[in-house]
Amino acid sequence: MLNRDTKDTALLETVDGRTMLVGSNCMEILLFSLGTSENFGINVFKVREVSTTPLITWTPNMPAGVEGLISLRGNVIPVLSLAKALGIAQHGAPLGGAMMVTEYSGRTLGFLVESVDRIIRVEWDKVRTPDNISAGVHSFITAITELPDGRLVSILDVETILANTFGEAVVGNIAPIGNGHEVNVFFVDDSAVARRKIVEVLDKLGVRHKQAQNGLEAWTRLESMATHAGQIGRDLSEEIDLIMVDAEMPEMDGYVLTRNIKGDPRFNGIPVVMHSSLSSEANRAMGKRVGVDSYVAKFDADVLAETLRPLLQKAQQA
Repeated sequence: MLNRDTKDTALLETVDGRTMLVGSNCMEILLFSLGTSENFGINVFKVREVSTTPLITWTPNMPAGVEGLISLRGNVIPVLSLAKALGIAQHGAPLGGAMMVTEYSGRTLGFLVESVDRIIRVEWDKVRTPDNISAGVHSFITAITELPDGRLVSILDVETILANTFGEAVVGNIAPIGNGHEVNVFFVDDSAVARRKIVEVLDKLGVRHKQAQNGLEAWTRLESMATHAGQIGRDLSEEIDLIMVDAEMPEMDGYVLTRNIKGDPRFNGIPVVMHSSLSSEANRAMGKRVGVDSYVAKFDADVLAETLRPLLQKAQQA
């Protein structure tokens, strides 16, 4: 049984039978170890269950780091050693004593770890984007937060880990949205892989775009754009036709960012699309509660393009 901090329970709300931190700018992190001195974390709402390491069936021709397959209640899922995926596994070291069953973008996987600690609740504004991260294990870290005892926790960029292991999603042929005035999209995502794939989709759609790397940066830039538009007497919708947000982001999550946008009359008429690897119906309901106009699970380029297309075509015709 995992230990869960019980502070701030007033922030909890039940959505589709799940207890969630709706619009609170908080998240819950499952802490775990990979057999090193570093502390790692993962959003608990991406973890379906935790168990001891099961019997894994070795399968040939698997990507590096994938130990094999298991059958979980009738479903066959791959099992990935996080230590190997991050390049920090010691030669000949055991696989680890625990497995986290996770769900990313509708894909279920098992992640092997040394041990699982407990669940903590943190405010997103206490979660920072790491500085000067470029190589080694640090290239798989999307954010850093600090425990009350001063220890740092590295929050993994699972999208980058999966792309590095299984390859990036292929963006195929996407028809441009057609004639009309230039369309401008502002998007924010803390994952470098996600930003790269979003840019591919937007480029193929033939729209202009600007981007930010976390929620607070996005809100700061959006406010600045709104202020400037007001100063020169223009409607902001003439400069931004659509805003796309991730759900999990350092410093301000996508739910709070969306609530800020929808609560500011300067953004009236500008649709907000949430694009997230949190793909459950509960998370869709959570997005709807804060006002998103559409919710798209990562990462299917065709689905993303066809979700954006009618919204962008409407902007062209305005």
